[in-house]
Amino acid sequence: MEPRAGRKAAETDGCDAVKPVIVGFWDARTKRAYDALKKGRTEDRELARCIDCALDELKKNPFCGIQIQKRLIPKGYKKRFDGLDNLWKYDLPDAWRLVYTVVGKEVHILAVVLEWMSHKEYERRFGYKPG
Repeated sequence: MEPRAGRKAAETDGCDAVKPVIVGFWDARTKRAYDALKKGRTEDRELARCIDCALDELKKNPFCGIQIQKRLIPKGYKKRFDGLDNLWKYDLPDAWRLVYTVVGKEVHILAVVLEWMSHKEYERRFGYKPG
């Protein structure tokens, strides 16, 4: 996957020191689903490979995805992911979407994978109308 232009490789604290980026999964259930993809059918393994590429990209730049406007964040996300105040999507091949949040803690930036879904499921979840 190609890096997106126009973004810094990582956030700085104003001193030219690059903050470390940690990429993880929201919970054990999401991590188990990801691990199951790696052992699944051919298309599941391909999706896992694409997610791996996205995770590598997020480690380089957690802001490489497209930020979702706050008013478009589904209410269910705000309930399920307590404290969620930002949401990003990363476009995967074959119209899959990786949805994540970025959390800054002192000197670390944490990009947390919430879930991935097909484009059709993404449109349904975020209230986009077909057509």
